[in-house]
Amino acid sequence: MHGAVFTHLELYVNSEATGTISFQKSVGSSNSVVSRAPQCKLNFHSDINAKSVTLHNAFVAGSIYADEVILENCVVIGGVFATQSIDLINSCVGTFNTPSIKCAQTIYLLLPTAFSIEKMLIVPGTKLFNLSLADLGSLFKGMPQSVNSGKIEMNIESDELKANLSNEEIQKSVRSYSVVGKVLAADLLDMDKFQNHFLLTAASLGTQLLKTYDLGLDSNGKNAELTIENIRDFFFNILSGKIELQNINGNFDISEITGRFN
Repeated sequence: MHGAVFTHLELYVNSEATGTISFQKSVGSSNSVVSRAPQCKLNFHSDINAKSVTLHNAFVAGSIYADEVILENCVVIGGVFATQSIDLINSCVGTFNTPSIKCAQTIYLLLPTAFSIEKMLIVPGTKLFNLSLADLGSLFKGMPQSVNSGKIEMNIESDELKANLSNEEIQKSVRSYSVVGKVLAADLLDMDKFQNHFLLTAASLGTQLLKTYDLGLDSNGKNAELTIENIRDFFFNILSGKIELQNINGNFDISEITGRFN
């Protein structure tokens, strides 16, 4: 679908669908957007707006805005924003903001912080990782990861910060799940070489770009082109474990930091 799509009832992908289905512009529905097709490569190149969104095996280059969101084995480069609840199962999202959040299996966050009002519900055995300091550029090219890079395993208890916001009429509590302190310390080092921002921006801009960009030569000597198809395959390889991210060691030399201010 090359243009924007809006439906008054439901956008539904048949559960038996196979092959690739792509929506190159924004998708909206006054009711629901649903796909539970495990054999279908479903791509949304822009945002999704609906009352409820339920997706399986989908790639979303933009963000999702809904009342209720259920994602299983999905990648969302932008954010997942829900007015009621979000249910994440083995998925990678940029960030999320919702009153209620439930996570299961392995969850990856691309940005340093996510938000909820109620305490996050975690299915036993669930792992939550932050990729804001992972060397995604090198991984995309099949190159060795930088020394001062890697995934950060988040602890829901220690990495949760509760804030109380109020004015004359409303009082509200917000919980944030953040690694921003670790990111601020590491950002004083040279993190531009990770090229993460090029990778994520190319995905989010999608069809708006006038040409296809690349990250240079990959491990095979070919251009690592930043197409939606390549970026989708890359993140789904992370989800499936085909691409393994190293754990960040958390150590850095203070002399390297102070030396930059001399």
